[in-house]
Amino acid sequence: MEMEYRQVHMNHTSHLLELEEHMYPLVDVERPNTFRNLFPYDEVPKIAFNDRIVPHHMPHQIWITDTTFRDGQQSRAPYTTEQIVTIYDYLHKLGGPHGLIRACEFFLYDKKDRKAVEKCLDRGYRYPQVTSWIRASKKDFELVKSMGMRETGILVSCSDYHIFYKMHMTRRQAMEHYLTIVKECLEMGISPRCHLEDITRADIYGYVIPFCLELMKLRDQYGIPIKVRACDTMGYGVNYPGAVIPRSVPGIIYGLMVHSGVPSELIEWHGHNDFYKAVSNSTTAWLYGASGVNCSLFGIGERTGNTPLEAMVFEYAQLRGTLNGMDTTVISDLAEYYEKELGEKIPPRTPFVGKNFNITRAGIHADGLLKNEEIYNIFDTEKFLKRPVEVSISNTSGLAGIAHWINRHYDVPEEQKIDKKSELAMAVKAWVDDQYENGRVTVISNDELFVVTDCALAELGMKLEKKQ
Repeated sequence: MEMEYRQVHMNHTSHLLELEEHMYPLVDVERPNTFRNLFPYDEVPKIAFNDRIVPHHMPHQIWITDTTFRDGQQSRAPYTTEQIVTIYDYLHKLGGPHGLIRACEFFLYDKKDRKAVEKCLDRGYRYPQVTSWIRASKKDFELVKSMGMRETGILVSCSDYHIFYKMHMTRRQAMEHYLTIVKECLEMGISPRCHLEDITRADIYGYVIPFCLELMKLRDQYGIPIKVRACDTMGYGVNYPGAVIPRSVPGIIYGLMVHSGVPSELIEWHGHNDFYKAVSNSTTAWLYGASGVNCSLFGIGERTGNTPLEAMVFEYAQLRGTLNGMDTTVISDLAEYYEKELGEKIPPRTPFVGKNFNITRAGIHADGLLKNEEIYNIFDTEKFLKRPVEVSISNTSGLAGIAHWINRHYDVPEEQKIDKKSELAMAVKAWVDDQYENGRVTVISNDELFVVTDCALAELGMKLEKKQ
């Protein structure tokens, strides 16, 4: 009998003929592979290299998915139904007409969350799509069926840490268990999204790729999309070229796409920030072939949190050269809602949303802002975030800082802009200097500065109105 050969096909990105043999059987080991050479528990984890480089493969379309109501709810007080619906409305507006916030995932375990799902579905938005999340159990699947969900995430933990120590199964038993639930979804016409938990400690070629090959066979059999979410549950992923798997983000995405045959539009990356790499790893996943990155608002999530959604909005714009219709001013609206309505304290130096993210106290920086704000502001923060650049006054602000503060908070005609040689700026600075010479150690509030500036204006015979 003549041997059967796989087809040679044209790669329409590289325009080269390709032949990839998908020959990765399950390696059903007797003892767990915990990669002790990389993850010695009594030492800091190690980043090793083998200099195997994989090519960039930015998908034609990339997008963001949201886990604020799922992973985000695992690390804070639960949202009320009304709060969930309000945030969902904001996400719809932020994602713009092209739906770049593609989906939101929800718990279904309590009445409050199920009510929120119903209300969000009633909104009738195409995007973000309302999806659910369940454990790989028949009991959880009944919730999905009862809610009429079109797509659900399924927890399919893939490292031996989880398979052996948490589930007390072998790899083959775990795979068969997961595939049973996936098939039940497909039989009901529900699109599964498989959450490969702890992928950065998993045996990529011995378990993950063989499992995903089986998922793609089911996709072809049923004609229903099966998404694969690569979950960097512990934040071990690294974006360095030539790093070894399972820590290599490029290597994981390449393996899923090339060796498992998962198309880019069905690959998502879900990162955690334990080693400060959530944003860079998510961007790397885009660059190497994942269409989706899964995020939560302000990075709120388990332990150190998830990839901040607002960060990936601006990563998208930097990579694509356009916001493609996303309304970034909504990010500031959301930050205000979280602080005022939810009582969430956003750290003041948080990029884009912290109260101090574009405020300077340094006199030399204030001097630059006074001459041209582009010198010390990342972009037009007033245009994109409704947050004009600010100067906070302290003992280091100098005359330039005070002049900038007055111009910012008073209606000063363009031809009369206050500079650091102004008598008004000097008068206010004299008061500021006196405060610190007499032992003050705190930043001066705007309310105090308004009183001092108004007094100085009166003494100098000047008249300026405060900005509304």
